[in-house]
Amino acid sequence: MKNQSVLPNIDTQYLINFLTNLLQTPSPTGFANAAIELVEQEAAKFPELRIERTKKGSLLLTLPGQKPSSTGPKRALTAHVDTLGAMVRLIKPSGRLELTEVGGFAWGSVEGENCLVHTRRKGTFRGSLLPHQASVHVYENVRDGKRDNNTVEVRLDERVISAEETRELGIEVGDFVSFDARVEVVNGFVKSRHLDDKACVACIMAVIKSLHEANLKPAVDTCFLISNFEEVGHGGSSDFPEGLEELVALDMAAIGDGQASDEYHASICVKDASGPYHHELSNKLRDLAKACDIPVNVDIYVHYSSDAKAYWRAGGSAAVALIGPGVDSSHHYERTHTDALADTTKWALAYLLNE
Repeated sequence: MKNQSVLPNIDTQYLINFLTNLLQTPSPTGFANAAIELVEQEAAKFPELRIERTKKGSLLLTLPGQKPSSTGPKRALTAHVDTLGAMVRLIKPSGRLELTEVGGFAWGSVEGENCLVHTRRKGTFRGSLLPHQASVHVYENVRDGKRDNNTVEVRLDERVISAEETRELGIEVGDFVSFDARVEVVNGFVKSRHLDDKACVACIMAVIKSLHEANLKPAVDTCFLISNFEEVGHGGSSDFPEGLEELVALDMAAIGDGQASDEYHASICVKDASGPYHHELSNKLRDLAKACDIPVNVDIYVHYSSDAKAYWRAGGSAAVALIGPGVDSSHHYERTHTDALADTTKWALAYLLNE
């Protein structure tokens, strides 16, 4: 199906519903299995998909194309389900918890957030992340005090006042901590923690559903890697099949001063902190967007990398590109718009249906 510009319908409500469920499923890097399972269960609804779990714990979905290949998929899309989070580094004499961050965020971005401590044997415990010196009625430097892993702590919602009592609950060093997503859908906006990159995982599932309902196949055999270690830099470094020729990462577009991206459109990143993406593949995607009347922004992210670049750093030889919806306040309390999610999905569909 060459040069197809008329795209099948997209079920936007399905996209939003699945995204909401995924956002409400805790999955900090290293502890993403519940989210992987949720995607896997959804993928099982589409019998044309081949579903595999990799040794690393990521999810690899393969969709046969119009031109089957005896050597495996030639194209891949990838998005990551792992998110920012933390781990217990120390149980303090007070019974509160010192954390070490998982992924790149500022402690001030999660100050005051409710969280879950995930123990190995005793389930989960609620708590809140606060500065040790939080009360303005007691401490002088509450407003200007530094926020880092030494000055913030988890106040558990349990009656504990010593390290021993906290350990009796089953909490130990190394337990994962997830921060509440606080998902809201209002006036077309989706606001939540962890839209990076669960928004794009939902876009991929909407792509698969759209192809399924239209009884369409991609132009060539295609795989979808739902990775689980992106936030720490090596999610896309493995698990792709050999013989891949093109890889398109779907990840959020960063918004802020000096950026071309916005919340209402999809963007293509042509260069990030580690250098340019593949120029010819990026141009191919830009031409497809124009042919399909999808308005997109072209941007450069100076403090950013992706699973596509992790693939290249690991020695991958396929051409790589990066597209995704604009997301405001990345690695903080994020927000995007349904229009950007829908356009990202359409763009991915256009790519898969055209040679």
